[in-house]
Amino acid sequence: MMRGGNREMRRMLDRMGLEMKELPNVQEVIIKTDTKEIIITKPAVTEMKSKENSIFQVIAESYEEKELEVPIFSEEDIMLVAQQANVSQEEATKALTEAKGDLARAILLLTTK
Repeated sequence: MMRGGNREMRRMLDRMGLEMKELPNVQEVIIKTDTKEIIITKPAVTEMKSKENSIFQVIAESYEEKELEVPIFSEEDIMLVAQQANVSQEEATKALTEAKGDLARAILLLTTK
């Protein structure tokens, strides 16, 4: 920890051009990936804001992870599989689901049928 505590930290952040504030009354934070969701209830959230962007710090005592039944694929992945296998986007999405997101395996599944 720094000597001088919060005042010294605020001075350092000011020199770096960062403004730091705690977001009050945050009920829930959800982080979504292509295969799961992480749900954080009643977190402490701090925002550090610069001229170009913001950094959010999330502190939680506990969280819950949920695996998604149907993974989310990017539009680029679906288009790539559809073009390489010469199939529709729906067929490409089904193949990606069956291949658990593995692009090469999805293309092989479609082209070897």
